[in-house]
Amino acid sequence: MDEDTDRSRLPSRRIADELRAAIVSGELGEGERLVSERELARRYGTARNTAREAVRILTEEGLVDPQHGRGVFVRRRRRLLRFGGERYPRRLRQETELSPYRAELAKQGLTPRVDCVSIERVTPPSDIAERLGLPQEDSAVVRRENWYYAGDDSGEEPVRVGITYIPWGIAAGGVLATSARLGNGSLYARFEELGHRISRSREEITARMPTPREAKGLRVPGGVPVIDILHTGIDQEGRPFEVTRFVMRADLGGLDYDMPVED
Repeated sequence: MDEDTDRSRLPSRRIADELRAAIVSGELGEGERLVSERELARRYGTARNTAREAVRILTEEGLVDPQHGRGVFVRRRRRLLRFGGERYPRRLRQETELSPYRAELAKQGLTPRVDCVSIERVTPPSDIAERLGLPQEDSAVVRRENWYYAGDDSGEEPVRVGITYIPWGIAAGGVLATSARLGNGSLYARFEELGHRISRSREEITARMPTPREAKGLRVPGGVPVIDILHTGIDQEGRPFEVTRFVMRADLGGLDYDMPVED
């Protein structure tokens, strides 16, 4: 970059660019503490507000974590969890007796934990009712809210939240409507017992910034988006029988699909 262009940049951008380069190169290692705003201002001959703005830029990019009372640290790179299309086969449930999430993490050498925080009967949101083929004004669904965690030697972190909607006509009177514990094979084994074997799924994927509740519950660092997956389970008769909205941290989760291309 030529000198004139360098001079035209805002001082906060110049500081952020240099710190970013040090982080990317490894000169500033994971977990390493940045010098204070006062020291940054002294080094670069700027005001503390300028140094603070540079740190804000890096925070929004997900490169550093400000920790109240401790300082600003280079973010540690966690293992990226891969969630793919091979999550729902009956064979996998029979071999592992695990839910898709638990089987997926076990395959990656991670320790899963799932908390079911609520089960209630509600009127579905319009987008859910549409995908289930229900008249929104006259229908009821069971809403199950699960929070998912992944652990390894460095600790445990929340990685996603899943809210599942099941037509009342399918769930009424059984464990799907009443219990957090679903037994071996979990959700899809219970559906199959009710005559709904998952044979196909549709997943609509978008990215966005988290809501305040999601940011707090998932401990999403500043500047990190979430991946929003609207999953519809479709049975052997071609009927939708459940919709789940998964919201996952984009810095900890990825999607891996291997799909045939039809002629």
